[in-house]
Amino acid sequence: MSRMIVPHTPSPRAVTKAVIPAAGLGTRFLPATKATPKEMLPVVDKPAIQYVVEEAAAAGLDDVLMVTGRHKRAIEDHFDNAFELEQTLAAKGDATRLDAVRDPARLAAIHHIRQGEPLGLGHAVLCARRHVGGQPFAVLLGDDLIDPRETLLSTMLDVRERYAGTVVALMEVPREQTHLYGCAAVEPTAEEGLVRVTGLVEKPSPETAPSAYAVIGRYVLDPAVFDVLDRTPPGRGGEIQLTDALQTLATTGTVHGVVFDGLRYDTGDKADYLRTVVRLACARDDLGPEFTAWLKGFVTELGNGEGTREGRRLAA
Repeated sequence: MSRMIVPHTPSPRAVTKAVIPAAGLGTRFLPATKATPKEMLPVVDKPAIQYVVEEAAAAGLDDVLMVTGRHKRAIEDHFDNAFELEQTLAAKGDATRLDAVRDPARLAAIHHIRQGEPLGLGHAVLCARRHVGGQPFAVLLGDDLIDPRETLLSTMLDVRERYAGTVVALMEVPREQTHLYGCAAVEPTAEEGLVRVTGLVEKPSPETAPSAYAVIGRYVLDPAVFDVLDRTPPGRGGEIQLTDALQTLATTGTVHGVVFDGLRYDTGDKADYLRTVVRLACARDDLGPEFTAWLKGFVTELGNGEGTREGRRLAA
C-alpha cells in the first residue's frame, strides 16, 4: 500500500542556480585527458559539459557555477567569448559557425571556482556554499548526460517546489552493478515515479545493496546540505561523500527520489562514451540519416566475420 506523503511547506525561493562539479582528473581516459579536461572531450561536435549546461538552462537555471581545478582552464575558455575567432567568422559571413561559437557564453551566467584539493564530490559541493547562499540549488554531474528530449531536471524541480527538501534522480540498474553507484532504500508514495528515500549507501555490494535504485548524477539540494557536509567525515576512498550527507538528510524524511527510465548516457566509461557519440550522432537531423546508413553497412560487414575494409586497410 502506498504511503501518502504530506507535502512540506515549499521553499519561497524558486531554484535558479546549478552547480557542476568538474575538478576530476579523468584518469580513465588517459592519455587523452593528460592535457585536456575530460569534460571537454567532444560528443559529436560539442564538449560533454556543454550538454550539461544546456540541460540546466533548458530547465530555467540561469546561474551556473562550475567547480573546477587548476588544470581545467579550457572549460573556462570554452564558456567565454572568443573575440578573435568571432571576428574572423563574422568577416567571412559564416553565421552558422559564429552562432555555434557564441552559444556557450550565452547559455547562462557562468561562474567558476577551484576546488583546490580532490577531496570528493561532497567537498566539491561544499565549495559552492558562498555562491549558493541559503537557496536550494541543482547539482549536475558531467559524466551523466541526459538526452535533450527528456525532462528529468524539470520534473525534479517541480517535486522540490511541491515538497521542499532534497530531490535525487534514481534509475534501476542490474544488481551486479550496484557497486558502481550510490544506492537508495526507498518507500513508495501515492505518485507514480516518485519515492521517499529512507537511506543511501555509497557503492554497496550486490548482496548488501538496499535496492537496485541507483542515484544518477542529478540532484536538487536543500541548502541544509551544507551544514551536514561540514560535519561529514571522509568516507569511502578517504573522500567527503555527498551520499553520506544525503543519508543524514534522509533520516529526517526530506529526501525524495524521481525514478527515471529515459535516455541517459554515461560518458565516464570508454565504451559508454563511444555509444553516447553514436546515439547522439544518429539522433541529429543533419548527421543522422547519412551516419545511420553508413553504420548499418559497417555492422553488416562486422557480421560477415571478415572484419571491415577500413580495418583490413589499417592493419596492412
